[in-house]
Amino acid sequence: MSNTLQTDKFFYDNKIVKWFAYATILWGLVGMLVGVLAAFQLVFPILNFNTAETTFGRVRPVHTNAVIFAFVGNGIFMGVYYSLQRLLKARMFSDFLSKLHFWGWQLIIVLAAVSLLAGYTTGKEYAELEWPIDILITLIWVVFGVNMFGTIIKRRERHLYVAIWFYIATFVTVAMLHIVNSWEIPFSAFKSYSWYAGVQDALVQWWYGHNAVAFFLTTPYLGIMYYFLPKIANRPVYSYRLSIIHFWALIFIYIWAGPHHLLYTALPDWAQSLGVVFSVMLIAPSWGGMLNGLLTLRGAWDKVREDVVLKFLVVAVTAYGMATFEGPMLSLKNVNAISHFTDWTIAHVHVGALGWNGFLTFGVLYWLIPRIFKTNLYSQKMANWHFWIGTLGIVFYAVPMYWAGFMQSLAWKEFTPEGQLKYQFMETVTQMRPFFMMRGIGGTLYLVGAIMMTYNLIKTVRLGKAENDEAAEAAPLAKEYVEHGSSHWHRWIERRPVQLMVLSLVVVALGGLIEIVPTFMIKSNIPTITSVKPYTPLELQGRDIYVREGCYTCHSQMVRPFRSEVARYGEYSKAGEFIYDHPFQWGSKRTGPDLARVGGKYPDSWHFNHMYEPSSMSPGSIMPAYVWLFEKDIDTAITPAKIRAMQTLGVPYEEGYDRKANADLMTQAEKIKGSLAKDNIQVKSSKEIVALIAYLQRIGTDIKLEQKTATIN
Repeated sequence: MSNTLQTDKFFYDNKIVKWFAYATILWGLVGMLVGVLAAFQLVFPILNFNTAETTFGRVRPVHTNAVIFAFVGNGIFMGVYYSLQRLLKARMFSDFLSKLHFWGWQLIIVLAAVSLLAGYTTGKEYAELEWPIDILITLIWVVFGVNMFGTIIKRRERHLYVAIWFYIATFVTVAMLHIVNSWEIPFSAFKSYSWYAGVQDALVQWWYGHNAVAFFLTTPYLGIMYYFLPKIANRPVYSYRLSIIHFWALIFIYIWAGPHHLLYTALPDWAQSLGVVFSVMLIAPSWGGMLNGLLTLRGAWDKVREDVVLKFLVVAVTAYGMATFEGPMLSLKNVNAISHFTDWTIAHVHVGALGWNGFLTFGVLYWLIPRIFKTNLYSQKMANWHFWIGTLGIVFYAVPMYWAGFMQSLAWKEFTPEGQLKYQFMETVTQMRPFFMMRGIGGTLYLVGAIMMTYNLIKTVRLGKAENDEAAEAAPLAKEYVEHGSSHWHRWIERRPVQLMVLSLVVVALGGLIEIVPTFMIKSNIPTITSVKPYTPLELQGRDIYVREGCYTCHSQMVRPFRSEVARYGEYSKAGEFIYDHPFQWGSKRTGPDLARVGGKYPDSWHFNHMYEPSSMSPGSIMPAYVWLFEKDIDTAITPAKIRAMQTLGVPYEEGYDRKANADLMTQAEKIKGSLAKDNIQVKSSKEIVALIAYLQRIGTDIKLEQKTATIN
């Protein structure tokens, strides 16, 4: 009888890893370059180039989508495809599905960039892509899931390592988030309206938005950290038990935290409070993961000083710890009252994006490419230079934005001894320009570092030859498993991937159900206001133009119940005001003033001139000019379809109104044309600028409240 253990010989697929690595580098450079352009557009408005496709409102979503879904997304798949095969001792389930996944994802990225620059956007942050691309994302995500689970099923390693838990949770949660938030009704081949409206849309969007950060920018990268950090350091993970607590606590708590993006808004207080409580609780599992990563390097700090890859990883994990401490702090109401709508939030987001995601990706690339090409890194010295230039770039980016955020908030809230607001909004904008310049310089430094890395890796590739199919062997998985001695209770579910997936889905779905469902089922959560009426056809067209141009990237439409905001903008916002807003437009950043009460504040001619040349009405404005709105005609052919879509969503237009909507549109447009003519402005009533003026003059006018006169004793 032979005692020789039979093994299977097979090959790891390095080719797909190489492809995703190349895509990560390419889209990283593109995303960072677009980000630098967007940063400098806020300093030099001339960089908007007076064309529709290159304005900040369209460039900024391209930047965020390129960095999140193109750079980080490809980085995720690079790390998953490499580590999964080795952890399971099996080649990917299907080479065809791997290739379909790769090319499908690149197609999504190209379509996203083209459509966003063309103005096709849902107007929802991090979910701007329109319905045909949403469907394609769903299909390609299923391809990824089938390929991953097929590999897990045919594995040769019974127990699933901690990294795979995070990959599974990422797959099921991102699928859930994407499908729920992308529920929309198309009214043309490329445009749709969100199925949700107002408060409900805001809650669903930030349930998605926050958890896109959690389950796309965090959990898969934690899985990558759990594989590559011990592998590169040649050390075991510090604590198996801590990794269990980290995983289950993180995926359970994270999903509840979305409402902290909506503090002091019209969202019901109970939902805001849930968001705050769970956000604060997030510190524990987040820091548990950070400490588990850093303590894995115990006794190896001499190696960290010498190994540039470990330097990148240490800074990445530290940045993760910083961002996940700051996030819960920003969810406290007293802190959020200062930070929200300011550049503080921008600094916070970029500490995570540049430090955690960027540096972890760079570290993995520096380690992975030489191994795939069976050679040494071309230049360790250049990689070290990249590390220090990139670190300096993060500092130059984040510190000015923190400073700017504090200055903005304090200036917005400051009153004179006589009880008047001390600063006009435009004064706070001009004060920010030096900080925006520093932010642009920091982003440029970070981009320069990435370019150095690209050159270094290209030279490395040329030094070696890719091993596309890496030979490996391992014992086949035994049909029956016999436990030897005592085993940790968690081992049971580690051997059962399907049960792990189902339990993960239950854990992450719970928070969403408890937070979201009551806003749909309990009417008292969204009190109706009888004076709030549907938008007229012209206003609806204008609103869609507003969304198309990305105005929500710089303007909010949410007056919070603060003395300073009520004094500056008007009566604070109520939940019932937004019941016909598909999508909501509350915004998350005030580069420009809030517009929730802008209706009727200025004459039509003011808006006309402001859109044509912003600085003529607001000296020092950094807003781009929208000259094409004066040349393009309103697309009245699509008005009936828009009305029918709104009726499907419950907006109470009368039966058959779609057939006479354009007549009402032109009647209102003629009135605005006449109003402009009184100020010696000649314009055709068919132009888009007329529709936009109609919408701007409507915002916030449904509620007429008595102005209370303050008395000073």
